[in-house]
Amino acid sequence: MNPVAFKIFGIEIMWYGVLISAGLLLGVLVALRECRRVGFKEDNLLDFLLIAIPSAIVGARAYYVIFSWDYYSMNPSEIINTRNGGLAIHGALIAGVIAGILFCKKRKINVLQLLDIVIPSVALGQSIGRWGNYINQEAFGGPTDLPWGIVVNGQKVHPTFLYESIIDFAIFIFLMWFRKNRKATHGQIFALYLILYSAGRFFVEGLRTDSLMFFGMRIAQIVSIGSIIAGIVLWFYLKNEKNKEIL
Repeated sequence: MNPVAFKIFGIEIMWYGVLISAGLLLGVLVALRECRRVGFKEDNLLDFLLIAIPSAIVGARAYYVIFSWDYYSMNPSEIINTRNGGLAIHGALIAGVIAGILFCKKRKINVLQLLDIVIPSVALGQSIGRWGNYINQEAFGGPTDLPWGIVVNGQKVHPTFLYESIIDFAIFIFLMWFRKNRKATHGQIFALYLILYSAGRFFVEGLRTDSLMFFGMRIAQIVSIGSIIAGIVLWFYLKNEKNKEIL
């Protein structure tokens, strides 16, 4: 499939960007609906997104560039070129959470409530955005004989983008169900996301052939293990501290 979706005034618009934008738009609509349901000010959410979205993009690119420095140190002009991919979700999440903490401290908002509102939308956006990897022929796995394998460069491989897309969408559905049907302390939805996404990402990452590496280890798996531990600790801490605001 052609990575270029269409052209505007001679400028190529990539499917990768189109899909990320579509996921972002749907995520914002879902988050706004949740704001109305729980009585959270929509203006606060929109103001946060104006900060969080560019922060997440910068964080996602910076993370990828840092751990691919051997290439980018030799090709510095490519550092800001994201048209063919090169965005790491862990970098986006880290930057987004930092932006959320700073924003909520200034506005005197419970950051955990805000994270609970937006995190299901993040999972939805990830699910949609992963299809950009398919179009760019990236983020695939090793060789396989499974019937759902896809052909890349003449070889049948694991469609790891698809595995993660399905996992992300399942997480989105579960988190939406959980927050509507279970009484949870602020932050527990976010904790669940950390645990579930990180567990899924750990196993999917083990199948990929293009992982970012650090001293021979897959960085995404290291971060996933840390996130699972952090999510479990946060979950039980909040469970034992009902209705207590932190941060």
